[in-house]
Amino acid sequence: MAKDPSKLRHELLSQLAEPLVGEALFDCLADLVFFVKNSRYEYVVVNQALVERCGLQRKEEVLGRRADEVFPSALGQTYRAQDERVLRSGEAIRDQLELHFYHSGGRGWCVTNKLPLRNRAGEVIGLVGISRDLPAGQEKGGDYAQVARAVQRIQSRYHEPLRVRELAAHAGLSEYQFEQRVRRIFQLTAGQLLQKTRMEQAVRLLRASDRTIAEIALDCGYSDQSAFTRQFRQTVGLSPTQYRRGERNALCTQA
Repeated sequence: MAKDPSKLRHELLSQLAEPLVGEALFDCLADLVFFVKNSRYEYVVVNQALVERCGLQRKEEVLGRRADEVFPSALGQTYRAQDERVLRSGEAIRDQLELHFYHSGGRGWCVTNKLPLRNRAGEVIGLVGISRDLPAGQEKGGDYAQVARAVQRIQSRYHEPLRVRELAAHAGLSEYQFEQRVRRIFQLTAGQLLQKTRMEQAVRLLRASDRTIAEIALDCGYSDQSAFTRQFRQTVGLSPTQYRRGERNALCTQA
């Protein structure tokens, strides 16, 4: 006879000396940021990876502070707005593709999830989240060979209104098969891979060209500037104008 899962959990968890939050476990993972926040958006639990991403050394430098107090201004405000949305609506943010800027000056892609925490009365009292770094695609093996043509199409024609169904057909696969293989290789959906490609091109153009925001939007496959700006802000945490200004200020400082 199968045992009641809720009773099994209670049997074990009720014996623990401290609440199980997984902090020690997440400290072992350098490619994943883990955090728990209270209703005031303050960090209550963090792993060491988050501390280091902020350019700090000790958890005590992060605990009790908000995202807008430990991250650069515009990015911190974006993360704070995400927290407010989760706590206000009680709805999770799932599989949010984001471009992170590290304290060392580098940047990398990650997928972020934030879930509300509720008390026994069902009220939202905080949130828990993880942000997982994305590895580069593994360009070897049969899986990649089957989707390579479609990936090349994304990389060369991202400015066009591409559809996942059309990309799958280009690879000679059903839409389901194509999605499964893309997830296995890149740990992203096909739509996220297209978004990532477009955003990487946008970042490059903002840094290295004098094209207007409207021109860059069209170059990156967006029909209008406002749609591009919304997606860029959601992905990067800054507006295109803020990002360009920050990059140019950094170059002036280095000079």
